[in-house]
Amino acid sequence: MAPVTDDLTPRHRRLLFRALHRGTKECDLMLGGFVRRHLPALDALELDELEAILEMPDVDLTDWLSGRRPVPAWAEGPLLARIVAEMRAPGAGRTA
Repeated sequence: MAPVTDDLTPRHRRLLFRALHRGTKECDLMLGGFVRRHLPALDALELDELEAILEMPDVDLTDWLSGRRPVPAWAEGPLLARIVAEMRAPGAGRTA
């Protein structure tokens, strides 16, 4: 279920759109799903980190989020660690 975008700032709406329209379905579901669930609660620093994450290639993000490859040191950050942890939790990927 998508959040009501009328309640989001333009920055939030832009980030949500970018997270949901990555180019690969897998990344759309993993990253977009996380952003859809948590975007309203992210603070300014987390929004900055999210913008940086959205600049990373889909193939890398998909591998990191699915656990196929570890996140390299240059890409590590608190928000990405949170996303990875959520994607690796039991039941991740199940629809509600």
